Order: sequence, then C-alpha cells, then structure tokens
Amino acid sequence: MLRLTTALRCALPLILYGGLGVTAFAQSMTHVPMATDGAAKLVAMTGQVSVLRDGDPWALHVNDYVQPMQVIVTGDSGSGMFKVADGSTFEVFPNSKVYFRANRGNWDDLLELILGKIKVQIEHLGGVPNGNKVHTPTAVISVRGTTFDVEYDPDKEYTTVTDEDGSVEVARATRLNEKKILHANESIVVYKNEPLGKTGIDKGALAKRIMRSAMDALTQEAINSRTSGSASGPAGGGPVTTPPPTGAGDHDGSSTAGGPPPAPTAPPPPPPPPAH
Repeated sequence: MLRLTTALRCALPLILYGGLGVTAFAQSMTHVPMATDGAAKLVAMTGQVSVLRDGDPWALHVNDYVQPMQVIVTGDSGSGMFKVADGSTFEVFPNSKVYFRANRGNWDDLLELILGKIKVQIEHLGGVPNGNKVHTPTAVISVRGTTFDVEYDPDKEYTTVTDEDGSVEVARATRLNEKKILHANESIVVYKNEPLGKTGIDKGALAKRIMRSAMDALTQEAINSRTSGSASGPAGGGPVTTPPPTGAGDHDGSSTAGGPPPAPTAPPPPPPPPAH
C-alpha cells in the first residue's frame, strides 16, 4: 500500500503537467491566426453569408477570411463584400454560390460563379494591368481593371455580363477564341451552346447616369437663380418694394395713376313731347 501511494504521488505531477500541456496546446490551436496569403476578407455583410466546410455551411462574420478553394454561399437576404490583398473587391448577392480561387495553381482565376450574381471591382495599382478571370459554366470573363456584374442562371444555362466601367473581355467557356470586348454600360448574354450574340446597351445603367446628370443640372440652376436674385435686389439687403396699384380706370377704358377717378357726366335731357 505504501509503495502504491508513493507511486501515485510521483505520477500525479506528471499527469497534471501533461494535462495542462494538452490544454495549452488545444488553446493555442484554437487561436492560431488563419493564413491570409491569397485569402479574401469579409469587410461588410447583411443577412446570412457562409462558407462550405466538408459540405456544411459555416456562418461568416465581418473580418473573417475565406481561403482559396472554398465555396461562399448566401441566403435569401444575404450578401457579402470581400476584399483581396491587392485592393480588389467582389460582392456576392443573395441566393448565390461562388467558388473562390478554385485553381490553386493560378490565382488569376479569381472566382467561379456557380449560381446567382456577383459584382467585381478589379484594381490596377500604379497603372499595371491586373489580370484576373471570372468563370461561369458558359463564360470566361477576363479583366485588366474595371467594374462589372456577372449573373448565372443554372436552369437556363446562360451568363449575363454587364460592364460598368473600363473594358472587359468575354469568351465562351467551350470556345475561348470566340470573344467580345465590352465597354462601359454594355452587356452580353452567353449561352452554353450558342455563338456569342451582339453586345447591347445596359439601358438601366444609362438611365441612371442621365437622371444623375439632369439632377445635377437642376441643382446648379437653382443655385444660380438664388445667386442672381440676391445680386439684383436693393442695396443694403432691404425689402423689395412694389409700385402702388393703378386706378380703376375711366369709362373710356383709360386708367389714372394715383388720385380719385373723375366724376361722371350728367345724362342728356329727355326729348320734348310730340305736338298734337
């Protein structure tokens, strides 16, 4: 019994030390910062934004990172703005599914849109071209520095690309040598098994620009009117006086300014009675 007690006393510090070591190791593992090289940081969000891990959605929060080869999913009212190291951003809209840097061997393949809609803004710091690509099942979008929207409908199997600023090159995923260049406010629809169609004007974006220009012109006109009105007023900033009203006017239609109107003339006498 004495030997067993002595053995337990000797072993107890080792057990406690080992337990503390395991606990400290586990805590250190839970606080290891996630690698940010090539990752995307969630900088703003609304609703539900998640990343798939082993097929299950894990909720994301602002300042969380999404790693290459991870899939971002959003709910009915969820949207998230992500930022990468070079300052470029991409926004994932509701009911969307996006593969982030699906090709680990080439980080120029920025996104692969599987479902829904995204908006991408590519920075080109110092004027240096920033070659990035966005893939969908029907299209490959190549950029050098621009802002554009991409929407993919898996049921109808087509991609809609709308360029907001700069220029963007759009090619068919199954025939990369078939391509179109989009400029600001132009859009194109890319089908799976059809040649590229004609580019069209994005009437919605164009209408917004026209409305903004009109509102700016009205605002400037109002400012100019107030400025000219103040400049033409009396010196000293006093009230503006108006001339007195004119008279009611004579019977012949002429008006008399100031003073009472003239007295009416007496009617002519009646004619004499007829002679009998």
